[in-house]
Order: sequence, then structure tokens, then C-alpha cells
Amino acid sequence: MPARPKVSEQLGEHVSSLGEFIAAQRRSAELSLRQLAEQAGVSNPYLSQIERGLRKPSAEVLAQLAKALRVSAESLYVRAGILDPDDAAAPLDVVTVIASDQQLNPRQKQALVEVYSAFVQLNASGRPAEAQPASVPQTEQGS
Repeated sequence: MPARPKVSEQLGEHVSSLGEFIAAQRRSAELSLRQLAEQAGVSNPYLSQIERGLRKPSAEVLAQLAKALRVSAESLYVRAGILDPDDAAAPLDVVTVIASDQQLNPRQKQALVEVYSAFVQLNASGRPAEAQPASVPQTEQGS
């Protein structure tokens, strides 16, 4: 019976398969290494190291790569070993992704979370969710 691989070896496998996946997605999108690096806001050598499995990117870099490749950040998180595949579809992950998106302001993030929560509640109960904001105070604007 073969010995179970060490955690560090498993991590290496995740990083390597992540790099291979990113490279395959890049080729599929017909992007050069340089083009993807520019779109994701990382250096060309750093992206090359990620693709070859030599470097493990942060969750933020993975999110930038996912956006540039037009794939879900969760799929990259799972391949990197950051997110458990069983947890990838959990509602908390959606809220976490919204909260970590730097392109949205706090009010936009709150609105997205409320809409998402309403849909989840609707699907769970089979009836429309109450349209009550969770924590956004009602203010009158431009009367």
C-alpha cells in the first residue's frame, strides 16, 4: 500500500495543477503570458512561476487572474487548495467574495448581499423574501 503524501506534497500538487489549469485557460482564451499578466496586474515572471508551479499566489492574485480569464475565483481557490471543494458552493463564500471585491464600495456590497440573501431565502422557503434591508439605513436623497 503506497504511503499517503505529506501535506506539503499535496500543496505542491495543488499549486502545480493550478498552474497547469491557469496556463490551459490562458491558451484557451488566446492570451499571451504577457497579456494575462497585464490584465491581472501581476508581473510576467511572477505569472510564469505560478504557471510552472513554482509560486503559490495569494487569494487576491487568484481573484485577479480569475477575472482576467473569465473563470470563477472559487474554481481557482479550490485548485490552489485554499477552498475545500465541498465548501465551494456555500452561501458564506458568496458573501465573502462580495466583501473582498475592491471594485465595490460598501453600499454596493451591502446591496448585493441583500439581493443574494433574498434569493437564497426565496429558494429555501418557496415564497418571496421580505424586502427589508438588513443593515442599510434608509435615507432620503435628492427630494
